[in-house]
Amino acid sequence: MTVTLNIGIIGPGYIGSEFLRQVSEYQKKYGSDKLAVIAVAELDRLWLHEPTAEAPGVDLTTWKEVFANVKDKPDLNAFANHLAAHKPAVLVDTTASQFVASQYPAWLKQGLHIVTPNKKAFSGDLQLFKEIQALSAQRPGEEYPMVFHESTVGAGLPVLDTLKNLVATGDKIVKIEGIFSGTLSYLFNVFSPSNGPASNAKFSDIVKDAKAKGYTEPDPRDDLNGLDVARKVTICGRLAGLDLTMETLDIENIVPEELRALKTADEFLAALPKYDEHFAKLNEEARKRNEVLRYVGVCDPNGTSSVKLMSYPTSHPFASLKGSDNIIAFTTERFVNPLIIIGAGAGDAVTAFGIFSDVLQIYGRVTYGR
Repeated sequence: MTVTLNIGIIGPGYIGSEFLRQVSEYQKKYGSDKLAVIAVAELDRLWLHEPTAEAPGVDLTTWKEVFANVKDKPDLNAFANHLAAHKPAVLVDTTASQFVASQYPAWLKQGLHIVTPNKKAFSGDLQLFKEIQALSAQRPGEEYPMVFHESTVGAGLPVLDTLKNLVATGDKIVKIEGIFSGTLSYLFNVFSPSNGPASNAKFSDIVKDAKAKGYTEPDPRDDLNGLDVARKVTICGRLAGLDLTMETLDIENIVPEELRALKTADEFLAALPKYDEHFAKLNEEARKRNEVLRYVGVCDPNGTSSVKLMSYPTSHPFASLKGSDNIIAFTTERFVNPLIIIGAGAGDAVTAFGIFSDVLQIYGRVTYGR
């Protein structure tokens, strides 16, 4: 008998829509009775589908058109209860909402599995993180809800899975170090390249160009302040066994202090050229040492964990990164020469891939055993 894993998704925006597209392609290949989407919710509407033999889930080739005309108001309790009535079920949260993240314990107590790229539950309140970990802890001989959040760090790169395996097999983490932001990777790969002379481009122009290409947040200060990288470092630290918080991290905000209170992104971009000389000086000083600038997150169980602008020799793996790629290096007792993961760490397609991979892990476990 085929087991159907029912799926409910909250926040089907760019990433969520791409996830549903990938599920649709899977259904075309393997049938629609293995993975079925039975609930879709966003801020202003809720769509609950009652599964039948003929229609296990919503038609993912037309879901956008149908969902646009749904009139039911959102109700997360009704959403979760609907999934709980059709277990096994996985709740996919593609929002960045703290409120939604705070509901995870209640949903886990209902026996729902959770997959998400939402960093808030795993980098925010430490007690919330510990409660989620406890509720989803493996209990031999019992059914237990599973939580997967690979895409919170590195999108579809196998960063957290690798870290969990290192810890589970008894390796000791010495240091986790990496370029965790696609935006900041791009900015400094262009501004401070490893080959050839230092870039003649002004830092402010590179930021404007990156925003025009869609590489930054609508307000680039949300990238430059380092908070997104800090969340990822916090997640890695906690999975490595540290009680790390955003407050205990040493975070360098590279937005010039005088520009932090400006009301709009346009005001910020207009004022940023005043600080081009500051960034050019940092770049030139690094170049004199045969080094490049990189914005790096460090998780150090034996020292200070930090997020800051640092310089590295041009021979270092961080120096040769291209485009907006991420790179994460694990130094452990076993991997004295770091285990390095590199690749695209941002983008709708790769983030959705990370989410979908987690969903398939859950499907495999509920179908074939844990």
